[in-house]
Amino acid sequence: MMESCSKLNPIAGEVFAVDKPLRWTSFDVVKRVRAKLAHRLGMKKIKVGHAGTLDPLATGVLVVCTGKATKRIDELQAHVKEYVATLRFGATTPSFDLETEVDATYEWEHITRESLAGVLRDRFTGAIEQVPPSFSACKVDGHRAYKMARKGREVELKAKQLVIDEIELLEFEPPLAKIRVVCSKGTYIRALARDIGEALGSGAHLVALRRTRVGDTCVEDCYTVESLIEYLQRCEMVMPEELQEINNKEQDINT
Repeated sequence: MMESCSKLNPIAGEVFAVDKPLRWTSFDVVKRVRAKLAHRLGMKKIKVGHAGTLDPLATGVLVVCTGKATKRIDELQAHVKEYVATLRFGATTPSFDLETEVDATYEWEHITRESLAGVLRDRFTGAIEQVPPSFSACKVDGHRAYKMARKGREVELKAKQLVIDEIELLEFEPPLAKIRVVCSKGTYIRALARDIGEALGSGAHLVALRRTRVGDTCVEDCYTVESLIEYLQRCEMVMPEELQEINNKEQDINT
């Protein structure tokens, strides 16, 4: 994504959409943006955050907020999200994706396109209950579940209600299936893979995940990390002292 530069005001707040690379954490993206902005502004620190974590093995739309725009994170996280996910039937992993090794295998030959499409339609559309993965950012007694799970500790998480607005079977080449999911905040696609496998009398785990939309922002509209850093480098910035002058003038007008 490339666009002409307008004057940026990172302290007052900017919002960027980034196509998160594979194997990067969401915080890796935040750190990169924060470091570039701090350097450009001559500051030791500037607020930067993201609106909705993407796992390291997922790619796609990550909304990044700076300065006072970080106050919008809850609002932005609440937007409907769209994913394209690839599931593998016949095996499960503790993390429900490729982060951990296969821990059990199952028969999968009985699964047909028709039975899969029917289960998606009848069991996974509308309001559903979902138990989050142990390998997740959910908190248990003040501790992140994934940190406990990685230490081999038992993690018990309660089911949460969420909404699947749309779920569509895009491809089925057994034992792989590609689906498109439009869902509410808090949906774990890894857990959805687990539950779909169980509903079909098998097991399943996630082998690829791409977040293709957050609200009205599509992945085609996103910066790459490199193009965003280049954009931040070449754009003119409202500097801290200039922002203070602007704030002082606004206070004078309002008094």
